[in-house]
Amino acid sequence: MKTKDWFTDWFNTSYYHTLYKERNDDEAQLFMKNITSFLNLPKTTHILDLPCGKGRHSVFLNSLGYKVTGGDLAENSIKSAKEFENDTLNFKVHDMRQTFNNKYDAVFNLFTSFGYFEDDKEDILILDNIKQGLNKGGFFVFDFLNAEKVKLNLVIKETKTVDNITFNIKREIKNGFIFKHISFFADGENHTFTEQVKYLDLEKMTTFFEKVGFTITNVFGNYHLNEYNAKTSDRLIIIAK
Repeated sequence: MKTKDWFTDWFNTSYYHTLYKERNDDEAQLFMKNITSFLNLPKTTHILDLPCGKGRHSVFLNSLGYKVTGGDLAENSIKSAKEFENDTLNFKVHDMRQTFNNKYDAVFNLFTSFGYFEDDKEDILILDNIKQGLNKGGFFVFDFLNAEKVKLNLVIKETKTVDNITFNIKREIKNGFIFKHISFFADGENHTFTEQVKYLDLEKMTTFFEKVGFTITNVFGNYHLNEYNAKTSDRLIIIAK
């Protein structure tokens, strides 16, 4: 039986972490160093990493000297992340659609962790929660795929073998969403999952941000914080306050 939200199941499986285990930690760390230094965040800054997955960004941000809270809907991910907890690093299960109990000096939404929902209202609600959860003068860092480049270079079919599991991946763009269909055989059975994120370009994100009262201060196109180019940039990184 499929649950309403595709990510509730998929992000909670071990297969999700297997498929993406080769994610580049060096790249993620470079981005965290560059962005905290660009924003000139003092070490007293309390950062919310949302959603945080198993906590790879949170752990690194904490090692840079920041107080960090990581929130994620996937209970298994939070369970793994909790092993890294210390006095200035903690993790909790949190749905982005719920308001926060605390206020933060910065909120980071990293690695295309947005645009999961059919209705724009839910995406806007999440942004509003983030806006309300920021202290005065706080920063929001939004890191998303560059939809225009994805469209221009769409890899329709791909096969990836990780830990003896062969993942068959098919991609398509339709009805305003970028779909990634993943099928594989593991542990004696066939599995099928679909990731979907909304086709959100800079124009659409700008309207979303304006709706909740965010002011965009910078737009970058990669983790080196180079200028954004709609056709060639790898990422769409927006800084707002």
